[in-house]
Amino acid sequence: MSPREARLLELGYEIEKTTPEGSLVDAVSIVGDIVYASGQVPFDGDQLKYVGVVPSQVSKEDATTAAALCAANVLRAVRKELGSLEAIKRVVRITGYVRSEADFSEQHLVINGASQLVRDVFGEAGRHARTALGMQQLPLGASVEVEMILQKKE
Repeated sequence: MSPREARLLELGYEIEKTTPEGSLVDAVSIVGDIVYASGQVPFDGDQLKYVGVVPSQVSKEDATTAAALCAANVLRAVRKELGSLEAIKRVVRITGYVRSEADFSEQHLVINGASQLVRDVFGEAGRHARTALGMQQLPLGASVEVEMILQKKE
């Protein structure tokens, strides 16, 4: 287990835990040294957690936890494709989507959960650009979805 994978485990995310498959889209697409990781919702194994609208059905704090779980799922998919998180040179960008009430304006705070997890796992290589958006609906009714663009080592 690589140091980054050990750190992910230390933070409470089993590296081997996978999310359900069934999409017609690959979880990871690689062009040159750029890794495009598809959006992940907060599955914990086969169980979708944190379903609902923020903050009326899912608290801002729980949604922040959901964002971290989404980020962990992205990293698991990347590891599955590349064989190790050590193959990543740096995280380039995170885009986070929050299923939120029309007057909720703290999507950026929710997506901090994903950003913090990435920084905790990658250190300085986890510094990234980011966008946080509010959405009316997300797949399966999830409260949060996170996607990433990463750069792999050559």
